[in-house]
Amino acid sequence: MCLLGSTTANSAEKVLYAFQGGNDGAHPPDAGVIADDAGDMFGVTGGGGGTGCEGEVGCGTVFELMPGGAETVLYAFGGGCDGASPDGRLTVDSSGNLYGVTVDGGSCNDRGFGTVFKLTPTGAESILHAFKSGADGSDPNGALVQDKKGNLFGATALGGGGSGCDDDGCGTIFEITPKGKETVLYAFCPEGSCADGAEPFGDLILDRAGDLFGAAGRGGGGTNCGPYGCGAVFKLAPDGTETVLYVFTGGSDGGGPSSGLLMDKAGNVYGVTEEGGASNKGTVYRVTPDGTETALYAFQGGADGEFPAGTLIADKEGNLYGTTALGGGSGCKGSGCGTVFKVAPDGTETVLYAFKRSHGEFPAGALLLGKHGDLYGTTEDGGKHHDGVVFRVKD
Repeated sequence: MCLLGSTTANSAEKVLYAFQGGNDGAHPPDAGVIADDAGDMFGVTGGGGGTGCEGEVGCGTVFELMPGGAETVLYAFGGGCDGASPDGRLTVDSSGNLYGVTVDGGSCNDRGFGTVFKLTPTGAESILHAFKSGADGSDPNGALVQDKKGNLFGATALGGGGSGCDDDGCGTIFEITPKGKETVLYAFCPEGSCADGAEPFGDLILDRAGDLFGAAGRGGGGTNCGPYGCGAVFKLAPDGTETVLYVFTGGSDGGGPSSGLLMDKAGNVYGVTEEGGASNKGTVYRVTPDGTETALYAFQGGADGEFPAGTLIADKEGNLYGTTALGGGSGCKGSGCGTVFKVAPDGTETVLYAFKRSHGEFPAGALLLGKHGDLYGTTEDGGKHHDGVVFRVKD
C-alpha cells in the first residue's frame, strides 16, 4: 500500500478534567481511560494522591470521572506494599472490580519492582502479585487482559532471569490466577541474542485459541536500533511456544514498536512504532497472520504528528485512531504538543486535533471510542495546572 498524505480536521476538543497535581492526582501515564455503561470513566495517574514517593505529591491514584466532570479518587497509592506509579489502562470484570499494574512498589521496605493490583467497587485495594526483579519479572506495564476464568495476562519490561537488557533479564509474559498465583509463561532473550524480542509491552491480545499476541520494543536481532534490534511482533501459544511474526528493521517499515496491538476479524494485527518510516518519526503498521508487514502511514514529524504512542483503536469502517506524543504544530519543544489522528483503510491520515499546552500536552495513551463516535483520552502534561487532563475530541 502506498503511503498517502495527511490532512487536518477542525475537530472540537474539550478538557473534561484538568488534574491539579495534589490529592486529585497528577500526570496520567501512557494509559487512557475505560468507561462503564453509565458513562463514568476510570483511569490512573502516575503521581499525586497524597504524600510519599521521594517527596513528591503522591505515588499515583485510581480515579473516576463522572459525565458532569466531577472527579473522585477511588484509591491513592502509598508507595510501599500497595504499589506506586500505576501504568496502563485498567481492566474491569463483571463484578466491577478494577485491575491494573504499578511500575514501582510492592515491597514494604523499599520501592519494589511493581505490582498487579485489584480494586473493589468499595475502594478496597489488594495486591495479587508483587514482583521481585528476578525470574518473575519486573516493571510491569500496559493493560492486563482477562480470560473467562478470571486469569490475568500481562507483560513486564524487564526481569525473567535471562541475559541481556539488565542483570535480571529482558522481560516476561505472565499469568496471574484469581487467587494471586503468578506464572511466567515466557521470558525474553534467554540466551542473550534477543532474536525473540526484548522489553515487551502490555495491552496483549488473547484470542479464542488461547494464543497471546504482543509487541516487544527491542530485540529481534540485528544492530540497526542498538545492540538487540528494532523490536518484534510475537505470538505466544498456550504451551509457552513463542513465535516471532515480524522483526522490524528500523527503516521504512518502522522501528521500536511503542504500543500494544489491535486485532481485526481476519487476524491482522495493528500497532505503532516510535521510530522508522520515511522521516524516522514513526509509523502505523499492519502485520498479517503470515507475517507480512505494511507501514500504513509514516509520520513526517510536522503538522501530521510525530512519535505515535498508545494502542490503536478502530471503528466499524476500519478507520484506526491513535495519538502522537509530539507534533501537530508549534510549541512544546518546537514541533507541537501532540495529536489525535485517524488513518483510513486507504492509508490517508487526518489529524483530528493538535494539542495546545493549555488543553493538554503529550497524549501518549490509548483512546476510548464513545457511543456517538467521540474520542476520549488523557495527556500526561499540560492543562490549566500543568499536570495533565482528561479530554474529548469529536471526529
